[in-house]
Amino acid sequence: MGILELFVLAVGLSMDAFAVSVCKGLSLGKISRKHMYIAGAWFGGFQALMPLIGYYLGRFFTDAITEYDHWIAFILLVIIGGKMVKESFDKEEQMDGSMSVQSMFLLAVATSIDALAVGVTFAFLKVSIIPAVSFIGVVTFACSAVGVKIGSIFGTKYRSRAELCGGIILILIGTKILLEGVGIL
Repeated sequence: MGILELFVLAVGLSMDAFAVSVCKGLSLGKISRKHMYIAGAWFGGFQALMPLIGYYLGRFFTDAITEYDHWIAFILLVIIGGKMVKESFDKEEQMDGSMSVQSMFLLAVATSIDALAVGVTFAFLKVSIIPAVSFIGVVTFACSAVGVKIGSIFGTKYRSRAELCGGIILILIGTKILLEGVGIL
């Protein structure tokens, strides 16, 4: 997986965290840099941790299913991307403005579950995991911090569009992996 593909994947994965961060910014109203850093650290940290966990879980299964790894990566990414696309059309939900440890922990886990599945696909694709998860974490940190700021300025107007774009990106990456795996690309 090249740096451009990894960047696109990282942006796609960060869209849930970005959308939640926008809502946090809206709920908080007036924000400080501290709010931006807190959101970035929680979401970026979990977006880096979850694919790392998924990678090590996936390595247990790599030898048994390497013949079908591109199909597995495709299916996982399409499911995750499809879920994000579906959620982009759901009604807007109210967001709590709390930046407490409990609140941020739950949101960070909820927005990074898809990254766990992506980590499993990394095991099949033989990705250098530490640079990949570090890059995903940094991109998500930046998107989340900016999301809080944008939310404080613009509100939830772009939440659904961000989730829609993120979902489409993941589906396209999954399709590319499948096409490469079956020898079309």
